[in-house]
Amino acid sequence: MIERTMAGLLVCGALMLGVTACKTAPTEQDKAARIVDPDDASRAALQGVVDGALRTHVNLASDALTKSSILIVQGKSIRDSNGIPIDGRRHVPPIQFRLVANRERCILIDQRDQSRYELENTRCEPE
Repeated sequence: MIERTMAGLLVCGALMLGVTACKTAPTEQDKAARIVDPDDASRAALQGVVDGALRTHVNLASDALTKSSILIVQGKSIRDSNGIPIDGRRHVPPIQFRLVANRERCILIDQRDQSRYELENTRCEPE
């Protein structure tokens, strides 16, 4: 009985080790990338992922991530009724995203917490 329990624990331990290895393996395949041939569908995918990650709408340039693998999102400054910035200093640092190609997939990584988002309908190539 004790031998069966030990064997079961060893199998469970091996399975847990395998799960951990699977989680880290995809990042070894990551290559810094840029979007190729952007179209309405790929722009919508990028917009949706960034808006979702930041939980707000962000204005993105139509050529975002086509020239570089880095996307920097800067918050708006607070302005008075005349449109003049109230405080010239930014209190919140800019947020960075990094685009990587992982096999055939385009993955956007939020640099704050390394969360990964697959961009559907998007084609990218390594830089």
